[in-house]
Amino acid sequence: MSLELAGLLAGLALVDSTSFGTLLVPVWLLLAPGRVRVGRVLVYLAAVAGFYLVLGLALLAGAAVLGGPVRRAATSTPGYVAALLVGVALVALSLWMEPLTDAGKRRRAARRGGRASGAERLLRWRDRVVADDASPRALAGLAVAAGAVEAVSMVPYLGALAALTASGTAPLVRVAALAVYCVVMVAPALVLLLARVALHGMVAGLLGRVDRWLTRTAGELTATVVGLLGVLLAVHGANGLGWLDL
Repeated sequence: MSLELAGLLAGLALVDSTSFGTLLVPVWLLLAPGRVRVGRVLVYLAAVAGFYLVLGLALLAGAAVLGGPVRRAATSTPGYVAALLVGVALVALSLWMEPLTDAGKRRRAARRGGRASGAERLLRWRDRVVADDASPRALAGLAVAAGAVEAVSMVPYLGALAALTASGTAPLVRVAALAVYCVVMVAPALVLLLARVALHGMVAGLLGRVDRWLTRTAGELTATVVGLLGVLLAVHGANGLGWLDL
């Protein structure tokens, strides 16, 4: 594997490490009242990393089997049209999720009516995570659920899989690289765990700020990622149709 590819994968993994499932939920566990329950945090992080590893291996295997036909379909005129339409739809979805204008935000609030906001839903997730009776099995289930919710919108992760597929490296190298990628994804949470254990309450303030920022911006970040994916697909489709010269 080239250093350029390794650097790209490391950068993408670090971006993925700041998501809801890989950072916010571990921060909740670290902020739970009482002593830090290291085992619960490690179970959760192992489940998250394991979920993405299994998902990535399945997608890499699918790409190896279907790579040729899928590549030919994706680079055909219908494929480019489909990419353009899906991209535009994702951009529209992102703007529907998080409108840019004040009027749009008011319409979104009226549309939601009595339904729980994104922040309220996150608070319900937090209550489930930090509950005293949350078993390791329940935490692992939450990890898989969080990963499944985020997987579709994790542009860096999908980009890493695409880079590995196109790299032409040996299958075992791809598997090893994906495993390292998944470890790097949870590395910042592991660092915070070590700091919390070693420094006790000295990092509680930092964890609290991270919690408040991620909780406040979670919806915006998801909408931004969905919109970015849409832009990339739309540009790819338009370029393939000859509408752009990139």
